[in-house]
Amino acid sequence: MTRPPRASQEKTRPSAFWVLAAVVVPIVGLFARIRIVGAEKLPREGAFVLAPNHHSEIDPLIVAVAVWRAGRAPRFMAKESLFRVPALGWALRATGMVPVSRATTAAAARQTIATSRELVKHGRGVIVYPEGTLTRDPELWPMRGKSGAVRLAMMGDIPLYPMAQWGAQELMPRYGKISLWPLRKRMTVVIGDPVDLSAYRSAPKTPAALADATTVVMDAVADLLSGIRGIPAPKERWDPSAHGQKETGRLDS
Repeated sequence: MTRPPRASQEKTRPSAFWVLAAVVVPIVGLFARIRIVGAEKLPREGAFVLAPNHHSEIDPLIVAVAVWRAGRAPRFMAKESLFRVPALGWALRATGMVPVSRATTAAAARQTIATSRELVKHGRGVIVYPEGTLTRDPELWPMRGKSGAVRLAMMGDIPLYPMAQWGAQELMPRYGKISLWPLRKRMTVVIGDPVDLSAYRSAPKTPAALADATTVVMDAVADLLSGIRGIPAPKERWDPSAHGQKETGRLDS
């Protein structure tokens, strides 16, 4: 029997996460039975970037509970505008979530550097959805990623772990309504080995190099998801622009 992961200091120290976890984790347990594979791969201490797939509006909740159960505090990168929402903004700041602004490329690059330094300084992990939004792939496979996750990891020399999760779509289909019955739907979360980005860390951070590194990450996520679903992943990631789809926002069917 696998020994439960040892909790990190950031989880054992009192924090706002304990208040939220005391409420959220039992509630999620009522409607989701989450099986976690590879929890021991997530480092108990130090900074990390976790890159999961994204196919349901509710899967951040599943990912957060899985990361908490794996022994780390689940911090996400969230849109800066959310930090200005009353109550929600307080909760995001109290739990150390990372704001992301939709600024110019230069400003975004500066923010990435600053964020990576803070992660390393405080030994925190952060969850970054590399797709940036819900996948447009009609079969819910990971689509083409954006470079945010690899930028963050390479700027601070932080390990990047791929994650795949499946089953959240049974609870809440993409752009659909939540379905709580039957209770305790099965969900699987798999954490993979850190992605080897050594070939890109010392090279110039050109758009082409960042795109190649992002492809490596998305392929790793797709491979993990293929293992969960038991079928091969597409050889190429879905490209929204090639299908006349918007890169962000709600997908109109």
